[in-house]
Amino acid sequence: MPNGAPAADGQDDAVIVRRDDGVWFRAGVAPVDRQAAVGHVFLSGSRFAGLDYAVFLRMLFDAGPALPAALLDQPLVRFADAVVTFVAARRALYKSVKIVAGEADYFFEPVFLDIGTGEPEPAALDFDEFVADMWIKGIRFGIDAAAVREAIGATRPARRIVARRLDPVPGQDAAIAEVSEQIHRSNAPRELANGRLDLHTFQNRFPQVPARTRLLKKVPRTAGTRGFELSGIPIEPAVPKDIELTGVAGTGTVIEHLDGDDYLVAAVTGFINVDTKSRRISIGPKIISKEGVSVRTTGNLQLTGEYEEFGEVQENRVVEGGHITIHGDVFGKIVSRGGTIALRRNLMGGSAVNADGGIRIGGTAANAVLQTKQGDIAILFAQSCVITGSRVTIEEAANCEIVADEVVIGTASGCAIAARSIVIGSAGPRKQSEMLLFALMPDTSRLDTVIADHAARAVTAGATAARHKAEVDEITNRQDVRSYLALATRVRKRELTLTPEQLPRFQKMAVQVGPALKEVARLSLAAKEALAQQAIMEEQAAALREQRGEVAGVVTCKVGLLAGETILRRMVFQPDHGAPYDVPAKDVRPRLRAGSWSHAPLFTGSAGTLDWSSATEG
Repeated sequence: MPNGAPAADGQDDAVIVRRDDGVWFRAGVAPVDRQAAVGHVFLSGSRFAGLDYAVFLRMLFDAGPALPAALLDQPLVRFADAVVTFVAARRALYKSVKIVAGEADYFFEPVFLDIGTGEPEPAALDFDEFVADMWIKGIRFGIDAAAVREAIGATRPARRIVARRLDPVPGQDAAIAEVSEQIHRSNAPRELANGRLDLHTFQNRFPQVPARTRLLKKVPRTAGTRGFELSGIPIEPAVPKDIELTGVAGTGTVIEHLDGDDYLVAAVTGFINVDTKSRRISIGPKIISKEGVSVRTTGNLQLTGEYEEFGEVQENRVVEGGHITIHGDVFGKIVSRGGTIALRRNLMGGSAVNADGGIRIGGTAANAVLQTKQGDIAILFAQSCVITGSRVTIEEAANCEIVADEVVIGTASGCAIAARSIVIGSAGPRKQSEMLLFALMPDTSRLDTVIADHAARAVTAGATAARHKAEVDEITNRQDVRSYLALATRVRKRELTLTPEQLPRFQKMAVQVGPALKEVARLSLAAKEALAQQAIMEEQAAALREQRGEVAGVVTCKVGLLAGETILRRMVFQPDHGAPYDVPAKDVRPRLRAGSWSHAPLFTGSAGTLDWSSATEG
């Protein structure tokens, strides 16, 4: 008997095994051999009765629902009750099928069987026969068993989709994923949606990692799932693309196979550097860059360590970190979390912002923004800049807006400066720009109100205590009360001993003056409480006066030489809202140049000197 033909029980080489308890597939053969055996059965005019189509499909094409757990790892898998003859008369009941775009369309209608009596009798289709007939007509995969059975049992004619092609499911390309917890995701090469690394866009080019840190992991490609045409011809998915870590491994890194996966591992402790030319990741002991900061070289940088750049920082590029030193010109934005921003050359049209540290400009700052919350700013020459900080020192400033606690400038022209201490060598207007100085005066009105309230409460409490004392004196000066108190004092001091005849009279006196003595006690306690309240209010008022003095301080403004009209005004700020220079850059110029002045000038002059202090303000 040829391989693939139906066989009886006991024939070990048969693909299909027929036994009294059913029809079985031999599990140890290839699906293509099972397909050939099934085709042999159908082409020989037979069919399967009691067909389990889900098991049938899984064994022939390895598709559809998984086998029940009880059938796994079994040498034989049952899929039908028996193999029976497909009677030709019944085969004629099944019509042709229409196939369009991978779907088989069949029209179900009432059928009649010719049994030779001349008068056809009503009949019914059978699912097992339908599968055998479709196989002969070329539809060997994807029959919708539920839809076919439902259509056979329906009473009305209907056109149904009885089989569908199974499209292949694409696999997943290999990818490289970041795995180190020491690397902030925004500091690593940006990961695209397909899992690849975009080595041209960096948030931070130089994160620091210890030795033996797993940096990157290769995510292996995964194969797709095969599809099938209605004919049973397989549709293979596209082969996923592969990628290797060797393409990104540079100096200071090694590739190791750990826990079943490939990793790029740091061989030494240091900072990560990504070379956009070689597309490799290397690790070195320090962050030193000579390529500049641009779209082509690094993109924007978010640094975790000290950074030194010998190239330029191009326009619209952002460098974030701490202790940043730039040797070239800066046209972009420098943002530091702390340390010092040192720009050895010029800051042109960009900005330098430090949250906790100073800013040093070795050359010119022009059309730029310089701000620090905790630190000083030092510039050789500043033109058309917005500058805020605790202390600002400039050799020459022109058309600048400056807000600080302390400002020291050699020559200032056309500037608007607000500070608590201003020292300028020479000051004057510049073309259309006025020379404006503002003495930053804290608003102490809230403290003044509280001080006045505490002082008033102290006066009220003192008056209450005096009133209660006067009432006590009035009661104790009554003759009966004064006599009882004098006698009671002598008795208590044992200067006088009462006889049995005198004791009842003494007790009677105590009863008579009792209510007055209770009132004296009440008023004395109330007076004591009022005096305590007065002392508390006076103490708090004194503390608030001291606090107001510390807040107000002494504001000074000195100009050694007035080289044109210079105006000094008072500018009040709210100390509860933070430092007066801790404001957004966009608000500085309108506040200084276009503000509505509610205070008259403290000084106006175009020659001589200016020496003003709030301590001597008349």
